[in-house]
Amino acid sequence: MRKDGDFLFTSESVSEGHPDKVADRISDTVLDAYLAADPEARVACETLVTTNRIILAGEVRGPSSVTSEGLIEAARAAVKDIGYDQEGFSWRTADAANYLHAQSADIAVGVDSAGDKDEGAGDQGIMFGHASTETDTLMPATIYYAHRILHEIRDLRRAGDPRAAGLQPDAKSQVTLRYVNGRPVGATSVVISTQHDEGVSQKKLREELGEIVRGVLPEGWMPPEDELYVNPTGIFVIGGPDGDCGLTGRKIIVDTYGGAAPHGGGAFSGKDPTKVDRSAAYACRYLAKNVVAAGLADRCTLQVSYAIGVSHPLSVYVDLDGTGKDVDEARLGAVLREVMDLSPRGIRNHLRLNRPIYAETSAYGHFGRTPDDARDNFTWERTDLVDALRGAFNR
Repeated sequence: MRKDGDFLFTSESVSEGHPDKVADRISDTVLDAYLAADPEARVACETLVTTNRIILAGEVRGPSSVTSEGLIEAARAAVKDIGYDQEGFSWRTADAANYLHAQSADIAVGVDSAGDKDEGAGDQGIMFGHASTETDTLMPATIYYAHRILHEIRDLRRAGDPRAAGLQPDAKSQVTLRYVNGRPVGATSVVISTQHDEGVSQKKLREELGEIVRGVLPEGWMPPEDELYVNPTGIFVIGGPDGDCGLTGRKIIVDTYGGAAPHGGGAFSGKDPTKVDRSAAYACRYLAKNVVAAGLADRCTLQVSYAIGVSHPLSVYVDLDGTGKDVDEARLGAVLREVMDLSPRGIRNHLRLNRPIYAETSAYGHFGRTPDDARDNFTWERTDLVDALRGAFNR
């Protein structure tokens, strides 16, 4: 995204009931089941959901105590928690099949540690992380508010609040903000499409959802009335996996920075933390957030790269987008490698990733979330490197 000037920028979010997010949730539920049984389990789970059907596929290596029956039961529980008990997609009646099979021995040889060889990356690839002072969470504002709108709708729906009466789990949002001199100053349009019960008044939906948007956006940021779009195509009764097939890993921009930062192309959900698509992207967000939280820059984007079976990153690239506070980017890159071991094992140990913490990451973004000390989750959102980074630059 441009660093200065006047422009419009847009990000979208999708709810936990969006078909692709249902698939992500199930895949991460499978991952959590394996990690709960064995922290060193290997999982690459893909899920397909469609009209009254759930299909699991992929590769795993874990204890026999994790059974096919148990995974299908866990998948149904995830669908129930999201809120699907509809004629076309129900946790009770959906046909569920498990086609997970053993991980390739060739991959295992390259990734596993043995003798003097440290654990290698689970695949080649590039991963990015980003942070910005646009919001208190150090996330880009457009994706932050797009997530917030849907999260608020979800909370009201689950609580049985009258403002969400008749709403079903499938929903999407889109927020366009006006930037002046590179800073967001207000919304020019907001789009919400949400599944609802038969017969729900579109006028009522517009009124209730408009008030929710008004409560989420900062004061004075509400778009003009004719730029608030609620279910623009009209009724939205048939939704979720009954209305559109869902697959794991199709919402990678929603999961990260809403298009405001580059993306390496790898999805997160269903992958254990030896897969650097996930763990290194988390590490990059963690480091970028700490750089910005330390006051070294207003924006920070990191890129790392890996080769399958190789334990160290092949490159670490830092871009402060011209906002660095007397900080040399090459020096900062070296400092970041000093304050955190960016090997796959180092990332997993530092962020404590070998735990069943992933189901709740599967909707409303993997980044910008609030860590909970009691549950020790979203560790990559903590800013516990601030003092070390400031010290390295004599701040």
